[in-house]
Amino acid sequence: MEGISRMILDSGRWFWLVTGSIAVALLYILAPILTPFLAAAFLAYLGDPLVDQLESWKLSRTLSVTTVFLTIFLLLLLFFLFLVPVLETQVKLFLNKFPDYLDWVVNVLGPYLQQNFGVDTSVLEVDKIKTVIASHWKETGGFIRNTIQTISKSGFVVLGWVANLALIPIITFYLLRDWDRMVAYIDDLLPRSIEPLVAKLARESDEVLGAFLRGQMSVMLALAVIYSIGLSLVGLEFALLIGLIAGVVSFVPYLGLIVGVAIAGIAILFQTQDVFNLFWVLAVFGVAQMIEGTILTPLLVGERIGLHPVTVIFSVLAGGQLFGFFGVLLALPVAAVLAVILRHIHDTYKQSEIYGIEIDEPHLSTVGNANSKVSEAKEQA
Repeated sequence: MEGISRMILDSGRWFWLVTGSIAVALLYILAPILTPFLAAAFLAYLGDPLVDQLESWKLSRTLSVTTVFLTIFLLLLLFFLFLVPVLETQVKLFLNKFPDYLDWVVNVLGPYLQQNFGVDTSVLEVDKIKTVIASHWKETGGFIRNTIQTISKSGFVVLGWVANLALIPIITFYLLRDWDRMVAYIDDLLPRSIEPLVAKLARESDEVLGAFLRGQMSVMLALAVIYSIGLSLVGLEFALLIGLIAGVVSFVPYLGLIVGVAIAGIAILFQTQDVFNLFWVLAVFGVAQMIEGTILTPLLVGERIGLHPVTVIFSVLAGGQLFGFFGVLLALPVAAVLAVILRHIHDTYKQSEIYGIEIDEPHLSTVGNANSKVSEAKEQA
């Protein structure tokens, strides 16, 4: 009987090992065509809590899904129709003024650096940098035009882009409509012996991933808006561009503050030549940090523990290196699950006999006597 149980246990382990290997291999092989499905799953995951909230207000599932679906894609449409052209304009304006910034560094800041720190700004080769930037921008053109030129080089590429863009909203709608049903179906398929553990790990993974995606990303978006509005009130020309950059990198604690203050401070000095304006830049970021700490983070993230910033950075880079853009989309969900599994393994290890090895009493008494002798020797010394 014991041999049969051991055989069943071994066969179960082999089953999960083979299943996991096949799943990883399929992900690697099918990565090019899975991108729209993963993007749709990402949008459905973000929208499902809103759908559930609308359902709690006595709306039907279909009506709730339709409302959330239209809201998500309306926001995406507004982003591409409004923000992308505005950001491209600001980038173009920055590149046009970049030679003037270099001249300011050489003519104004250069003598100060040379006199006080011995820094020779001639090594920057400012003229060559100007030429490279100007020629590169003229060759590539704007972001939108460059993208259109790239995808129009091949008819198959165009068809692939159109197909993927058309599939994402369709798949998102069906995933939103059947999200709860799919979760229940997967739970029903799990072996009953491991279902409680898997359900527990899945709930913790959802809390970790949700804390970052729904919470931290909302904070990042809010900070980008606050930074942009505040810097525009100060009169900074590149307020939207700098505010968006500072907001995006704010998933790393204090990095958004440091990067934003540095870029905005340098930009305001170039623009106004008045050191006093640095005070207004610091005031904008100081007020934004107060709003984040007292309102945004407690309201949007709460006490949930999301992914560590270093984990996020490594996961995105590793996913992009292994699977390209598909890997970037897959990185955060995988990192959340792995973080929860490693935490579970850590807790299991701390409660295991391996960690809590019992030491026999004679050994303890020997160690105690040795420690007491060392203490006596120190006192005599």
